[in-house]
Amino acid sequence: MPSSPADTVAFIGIGVMGYPMAKNLRAGLGKDKTLLICDVSKEALNRFQKETEGQGPVEVVDNGFEAAKAANTIITMLPGSDVVKSVYLDPETGILAAVEAAAREGNTEHKLVMECGTIESDTILAVAKVAQSTSLPADKLTFVDAPVSGGPMGAQAGTLTFMVGCSPEASDRVFPIVKSYLSHMGSPDGIFLCGDVGAGTAFKIINNYLSAITSLAASEALNIGVKAGLDPKLLTDVINVSGGQCWVTSKSNPVPGVQENVPSSRGYEGGFRIELCAKVLGMGKKLASDVGARTVLADPTLDAFAEAIADSRYKGKDARVVYKWLNESEGK
Repeated sequence: MPSSPADTVAFIGIGVMGYPMAKNLRAGLGKDKTLLICDVSKEALNRFQKETEGQGPVEVVDNGFEAAKAANTIITMLPGSDVVKSVYLDPETGILAAVEAAAREGNTEHKLVMECGTIESDTILAVAKVAQSTSLPADKLTFVDAPVSGGPMGAQAGTLTFMVGCSPEASDRVFPIVKSYLSHMGSPDGIFLCGDVGAGTAFKIINNYLSAITSLAASEALNIGVKAGLDPKLLTDVINVSGGQCWVTSKSNPVPGVQENVPSSRGYEGGFRIELCAKVLGMGKKLASDVGARTVLADPTLDAFAEAIADSRYKGKDARVVYKWLNESEGK
């Protein structure tokens, strides 16, 4: 017997981040809930079903429309604005088209929709505006942005941080529900209500702006030490109990061999690709421009990333590969 929409959750986008997130969600939901999955990769869909066998029902749907028709909770983890617009706004296959169809059929059960990717603020606000204009009563549809921080390692470990934007009118009622789902994929203490829809995205962009710049700054500092003949592990230990400590030095050190199970110690594979790091840094620069905030470090950091990306030795690697790029570059 098919599960009711109230007992069904849909997850759209099982890529590098979404796959482990959806696996942790499936494990946390309990066997009485059905999880719907949707992705362009048939291989990922088949592998997911095999790896979660026995944990509870997992069914495949073809698009956002099917997901939103069958589930009252829809979580998306999408790679960019164009995909978000397609998944949410397509008049035939989109999530919000299904919401409209449900309203026409007299189905007014509450729908909760969450986008967890790092998407441009303009796109998030555009989707929110369309969501607010559907025929479903305002208190029956809640769209939130809930971007994540923690990278693939955090997604696998279920320790992600979520930055949630939710309308003030709905936050008291809906945020506890949002948190109950996100807690399966992240640390309960790391789920923050940041403000209205779009605030979560702004928080994430600003966090990524800082993380991108510190990736280069930490790499420069450690490369100076290595070039000076210092022990990078001891240098890291000193930095991490001193004023230079940051997430990059303590959690994803860019020098190979200093820390185990981080991208730099496995050929800079399996982390946050430098191309994506440059993209989100650009988003931070745009946000700064939009709000009239002066920046100094964005452009030189973007230039450094661009130079590294142009070299096949570093292209496609974790962003901390800028250490290797610096180390192998001639001093200037």
